[in-house]
Amino acid sequence: MSESIIADFVAKFNSESTPPGEPRKGRILLSHKRLVLAADDDHRTTIPLASIFDVAVGHVPPDLGEFFDSTVTIAFERNDRRYVAAVEADDDKIDKFSTVLFKAILNGTPMRVKHPAKVGGRVTDEAFLASELFLQPGTVQFSQDGDSVEVPLAQITNFDRSSHEVGGSKQPVLEFRHMPDSQAVTTLAATNSARKMSILGRYLRLEYSDLIADLREVDLSEDEKEVLVAVYSGAGGAGMSLANILDMDASQATMLVNDLEEAELLASAEDGTTLTPKGQVYVSHHLEDVNA
Repeated sequence: MSESIIADFVAKFNSESTPPGEPRKGRILLSHKRLVLAADDDHRTTIPLASIFDVAVGHVPPDLGEFFDSTVTIAFERNDRRYVAAVEADDDKIDKFSTVLFKAILNGTPMRVKHPAKVGGRVTDEAFLASELFLQPGTVQFSQDGDSVEVPLAQITNFDRSSHEVGGSKQPVLEFRHMPDSQAVTTLAATNSARKMSILGRYLRLEYSDLIADLREVDLSEDEKEVLVAVYSGAGGAGMSLANILDMDASQATMLVNDLEEAELLASAEDGTTLTPKGQVYVSHHLEDVNA
């Protein structure tokens, strides 16, 4: 490839250019325009990034399951047909490669962003502004004429797909709900490329799944869950005693709050105790368990 290479490593892979059976070992080369899987001159697959419509990390096609462990699976189109290629390497290489691949596909994507679209439950009168999408370490960034809107992935508590009238046409929209400074904020990002929106959604689900995996390791007592729900419902702020609301001793309430802060589910702020993004996600997923 004549263009600059941004990833070059050796791994096992399988694609439509390789013979049936076990995957081949070869070089994986990635530029800002294409991905090349090269076992040798006779077995080489070139995938233009513009033809990729899905990227899955950890998912292995059923017919390759016995051969692959840690993988990136790339779905792409060629001559009106759909193909799948799978790349296997150790966990560290796969993590780095998948991140670089997502960036190569998505960075610079034109979007229109409404920020903030909501603050808490209040709908704002902000307009959709022309932006460019960039994936930065731990952050989704929307650049706007020298300024930027940054959404740290660790602050995202939920996201969803919808459609809105933007610039005179209906476009797919990704809704981010995140918590900067302990305040729930909703940001809307629209693009006329359903392919790019789908891949961005895949990237966010991947990052979000890591947070959910961390939460599965969290084992809380019923009292700790009740504290989280109370804070979620507005307790813990100025003039609102958690101990009184939960009908427990102040020392017990303080001990529970301290334990939840160590677990990074609660945080102390100027206006009292608040949920962290991790705590917000935990409550959202476990509210039914608490109220059962």
